Parts: sequence; structure tokens; C-alpha cells
Amino acid sequence: MYNRADYVSDFDWEAFQKFSQGLETPNIVMNLHQVKHNYIKLKDSFPYAQIYYAVKANPGEKIVKMLADLGSNFDIASRYELDEVLSLGISPDRLSYGNTIKKASDIAYFYEKGVRMFATDSKEDLKNIAEFAPKSRVYVRMLIESTSTADWPLSRKFGCHPDMAYDLIVQARDMGLTPYGVSFHVGSQQRDIGIWNDAIAKSLYLFSSLEEEEGIRLSMINMGGGFPAHYISPANELETYASEITRYLREDFGEDMPQIILEPGRSLVGDCGILTSEVILISRKNNTALQRWVYVDAGKFNGLVETMGESIKYPVISSKDAPDAKEGEVILAGPTCDSADIMYEDFKYRLPVNLKAGDKLYWLSTGAYTSTYASVAFNGFPPLKTYYME
Repeated sequence: MYNRADYVSDFDWEAFQKFSQGLETPNIVMNLHQVKHNYIKLKDSFPYAQIYYAVKANPGEKIVKMLADLGSNFDIASRYELDEVLSLGISPDRLSYGNTIKKASDIAYFYEKGVRMFATDSKEDLKNIAEFAPKSRVYVRMLIESTSTADWPLSRKFGCHPDMAYDLIVQARDMGLTPYGVSFHVGSQQRDIGIWNDAIAKSLYLFSSLEEEEGIRLSMINMGGGFPAHYISPANELETYASEITRYLREDFGEDMPQIILEPGRSLVGDCGILTSEVILISRKNNTALQRWVYVDAGKFNGLVETMGESIKYPVISSKDAPDAKEGEVILAGPTCDSADIMYEDFKYRLPVNLKAGDKLYWLSTGAYTSTYASVAFNGFPPLKTYYME
């Protein structure tokens, strides 16, 4: 149904086929060379920005270590990610606690380990930071509505209105913290670059009003992530995002641009993974049904949760693909005893009509938010195994 070469080069595909031969399914193979390429490309596209890799996208030790060696900093979501990153010898001054939902005890734990940069978006959380991480740098996350143009929106749960952000920054100063800046996230897999323009304009409002009215000079804008991987729904290339976003920053801030932080996850590792699944069963629900149900050994509960609501549409190819192969519509479902474990039913994937049990389906661009989303043992199925191809 989809042209594999649009997502994986012939060279990388041949290397993957050789590397993955004999591996038990389901599994994910990560291409470390591609991760490195993506990091360098992002750094070159935003030479003025500091990169804080969102560890939650894929916390594989080899990925984190390689990015650290390339100079990346890291956005940490929990004490467990913190322990993993610190165990690799990465200095805590390269880390940010970017989760706005955190226990007071976790704030204290991060502070004890040497982290001094914290995100917030609420009064109670700010009070905890002031008490358990005194004199730390804080940045306040603004609420950005992006539900219609991001494949995986991140609004509503995170962030606060700019007027509340203003108050929190003033309170941070009064509590003895260092008001460092503001942050926003335009939504994961954001296809509308103009959303950044609105968010940067809101940031400028806060920078200007706080300096004029409160004498607080902020230093940083954390623009989060949002840059896309290559799925079925088209998006612009990174160069276009970088050009437009840089223009927005220059238009609003001129030569007095603050420190810019990016927190990429999906855009760094999404395209670098291939999930291999095996067809378990093919059936029809009645004798005249036009669509086949194709059940595979990977589903929503072991790696493919971002198919929820059919939000992320991965390119899927099969071991039976051929230029002249006859295809038919299918419904793709996972292996568990849960009726919600259906990946695609409304969006019509087409697979070869001669597909049978034992054949392979390859889910391309599955390097982000797959292995880490997998359940521990729902229905007894173990988490996805991840392998790393140098």
C-alpha cells in the first residue's frame, strides 16, 4: 500500500532485513545512525538553540548515551528517567524536570540529585518547588490550543493561561526562585507551523509586560517539541519549520532573542524505528464480508497505543508486498482479549490478498512512543523487545 522507499532507504532497509533476521516478534529495531543524523540536522537547523531530548520518547540507553556524546541535554519526566540518565554519567546541570505534574517528594529528589531547572503551571506546584528546590530556575508552561492540527494534541492537561503564567512568574520571584522563562508545546506531530507564531507572540507579551511592570527580565523560551516524524499524513520538512520559526522569533524579538530550548522526541527517533509483527490470524465476520480482519502479535497494549483514535497512522508494509500484488481492505487488530485492541478500522489500510498467518507486517516510523508505551504484562504478553542497529 505504501512505498517503503519513501520512509526507509534501500541501504537502511537491506541492513535492517539482515539485522532482524531470526528475531522473535514483535520487536523494534532502532537505527542509531539515523538518530545521529536527525540530531545533527536539528542542531544545524536551529544553531542558536539548546536541545533537551525528551527521554520519554525512547529512553533506550544506547540512544541516550549517543545523544549525550553529541552534546544534547535532556528533558526528564520522572525520578525513574532521572536515575537512568544519571547512571550514564550525565551531569544534572544538563537536565530539566519538564513535567508539571509531580510529587513534592520527587521535586526534593531531583534537587538532591543536583537538578536546578523546573517547569511549572500551577500555584501548588510552584509552592512545592520553592520549598523543596529553593533558588532553582523555574519556567512556566503556557496553555496552547492545538487540537485540530496536531495528530497527538497536548493541550488542556498541561499549561496555564498567559495571565496566570504572569502571576506565577511574579510569585516565583517573591518566593526566592529564579524566574527563568516560559514554555509551550504546540502538540506532538504538529502540521501547522503557524501555531508557533501564536505561541511566540504570547511569549513576547509575557517578556515585555513582566519587564515593564515588574522589573523581571526573563531569559529563556522553551518551545517544547512538535516537529514531525514521517507518517502517512503529510507534513513539511524540518528545514521549513526551522526557517519559519526563526522568522517568527526574529520578527518578535529582533536581535534581542532569548535563549531558545527545544525538547524534541518524536522528530529525533520516530523515523529511526521499525516494528516487526507477525500475522496471527486472518478472518472475516461473515461469508460475504468484503474486509478481512488481520490480527497481529503487536497491538495497542504492546507498542501501538498511539493508534488510539487512529491518531498516528503509521506506514505499514508486508512481507508479501510486490509491485503487482493484488490488495484488499483490512481491519488491523492486536492479540489481546480486549475489544479496544483495534488499531485501524475506519482508516482503510490495504494489504495483499494472499497474506496469511506467519507473514510479517512492518510498521515504519515507530521509533517514538512505542516500546515505552507497552504494558508490562497485559494478558501476560511481555513488553516489546528493542534492538539497536549501529
